[in-house]
Amino acid sequence: MEITTVSGPSFFIRTIYLSLVNPDDIVDGAEFLDEKEEELVDAGLCFAVEQKALDYLNRSEQYRMGLTAKLIAKGFAKSNINRALDYLESKKYLDDRRFAGVWLRNRAITHAEGRSKLSMELAARGINKAYITEALDEFFEEISEEEICMRAFKKCVKTKKDEDKITQYLLKNGFSIKLIQKVKEDYGFEK
Repeated sequence: MEITTVSGPSFFIRTIYLSLVNPDDIVDGAEFLDEKEEELVDAGLCFAVEQKALDYLNRSEQYRMGLTAKLIAKGFAKSNINRALDYLESKKYLDDRRFAGVWLRNRAITHAEGRSKLSMELAARGINKAYITEALDEFFEEISEEEICMRAFKKCVKTKKDEDKITQYLLKNGFSIKLIQKVKEDYGFEK
């Protein structure tokens, strides 16, 4: 809905951002004062945040915490950001669960990391633990963690790391000791 002020400038709002103003009362010539005027301006700011967030979402998948930081850096108020992002989540334009899946697939292209490291990376981005678990389970159904560990192991062997350094490297990259031992055995390293 377009709102035009007495002094001339106009802005857009989405009625979902209104609570005091009845959308049916917004007609040509209507005047809003005090709290209602403030609410209309606030709804306009929420809509502006929503549009900027959509710009980011059109470029690539985003996660709520990261998108919030980007919008704060653009000078938007946290309260407007939260309301706009709540709306975008309700419409499924913003989805941390979907982001987690996309992020894992992209990350696997250049990094060989295990479940615990990937989980920590997603948690650091503010992704809900249940979403992390779901995304990791789905990811490791498609790609074997053992294959990823073997890829990292072979990279270490290629760079002539000794066995202890290989183990430290693989542990640091989120692979379990049990998986590391299995990969070593499959490769032909002695226990």
